[in-house]
Amino acid sequence: MTDVLTPDICVIGGGAAGLSVAAAAAAFGVPVVLIERGTMGGECLNTGCVPSKALLAAARRAEIMQNSRAFGISAAGVDIDFAAVHDHVRAVVASIAPTDSEERFAGLGVRVLKGHASFKDRRTVVVDDVEIRARRFVIATGSTPAVPLIPGLETGPYLTNDTIFDLKARPDRLIIIGAGAVGVEMAQAFRRLGSGVVVLEAAKALGTDDPEAVAIVLAQLEREGVSIREGVTIARVAHADGRVRVTIKTALGEETIEGSHILVATGRKPTTDSLGLEAARIRYDQTGIRVNRKLKTRNKRVYAIGDVVSGQPRLTQAASYHAGLVIRNALFRLPVRANLAEIPRVIYTEPELARAGLTEAEARKRRIKFRVGRWPYSDNDRAQTERATHGHVKVITGNKGKILGVSIVGAQAGEMLATWILAMSEGLNIRAMTGIVLPYPTLSEISKRTAIDYFLPSLTRPLLRRIINWLRIFG
Repeated sequence: MTDVLTPDICVIGGGAAGLSVAAAAAAFGVPVVLIERGTMGGECLNTGCVPSKALLAAARRAEIMQNSRAFGISAAGVDIDFAAVHDHVRAVVASIAPTDSEERFAGLGVRVLKGHASFKDRRTVVVDDVEIRARRFVIATGSTPAVPLIPGLETGPYLTNDTIFDLKARPDRLIIIGAGAVGVEMAQAFRRLGSGVVVLEAAKALGTDDPEAVAIVLAQLEREGVSIREGVTIARVAHADGRVRVTIKTALGEETIEGSHILVATGRKPTTDSLGLEAARIRYDQTGIRVNRKLKTRNKRVYAIGDVVSGQPRLTQAASYHAGLVIRNALFRLPVRANLAEIPRVIYTEPELARAGLTEAEARKRRIKFRVGRWPYSDNDRAQTERATHGHVKVITGNKGKILGVSIVGAQAGEMLATWILAMSEGLNIRAMTGIVLPYPTLSEISKRTAIDYFLPSLTRPLLRRIINWLRIFG
């Protein structure tokens, strides 16, 4: 006999996006059904943000122990136990997992169903022998690794970010295909943990970020021994005798690179398989589900959020942002419009690369009038004490001082970005950044100094100098 559930909201997917909607709706006393076919917490908790940052944290400790001579400290015989590093990563995931668990959400009043969800029609979803007829549906099924068609790749084992954190033995030499955020983060992490690393990229490494900032990150990776090959084409892959050989095409011809492991880090694709989207009359393609600015599909009962949405950044903060918009619109009927400019992003290498809003290239492409302000880490006292002087803050402003975008490359760039995000979200003029009193010595002073630098040209104007000289008459 088929059970029929009639909640206000049915959420399909128990990752960052879906859990945020379910928790918020339940907090307001709204009946919610949550469907998840895999592990609660989704990619972010299990194979993405959390394990990758835990691995990077371990790698940073290894780097500090081995390279602190400039501070007068040296450690002999540093031992890296990769199996213990793996245990650390899994322990971190396990410590966070209860927050995303089925038990916690059941305690919040959410009905959790484990299984595969598929639309039966425009207003009905089926999971095994249960039918859900909700007032609103939220598709939050996330994404999976996008693996390109490379001859020979599937004839042997290869890693993606879904499997690399299962390694208990350190790769001897890791070949990474793709120099996006995942590729460069894993490159630095494994190099610091003792692996040889080569990164292969068809275009430019970190190609969507500010080139000035990217150059600083890549220079650091190369100083640490990571080999980065840009503008190469993967011709074929061969697996033999426990090794992997990647043949690449360059301007000089073909070349073969050998390694022990290969990581495919060429992006992610939306998870839309077997959802029955056609039965629900929902438009989608290989880029994801099509939505309007309210994140609604063509079927007005159905929202789509997070990685599964076409044209949206596949970031946890984007998923949480989408969830907030859906709650405001679905529960309170408030007008909402998804705005990509509001979503910041951070690459957690060392130095970090953080950005929000427009880059200089994007501002030029839009043909708007803008000014560029920047200030180096090397002119900051705290950066000098930490010997973390590689980097800068770069701000894009309109002619009247409106903050259009910020790129920060350097130590703790992700933390420093928060102040700029607040200023941008509140529509503050860059002048507001000049008046705040900050503790000394802190890296945050670099941001203030960048804002002050914006006004320096005006201090040399003849009219201002005449006013100052006139006021001097009065003592």
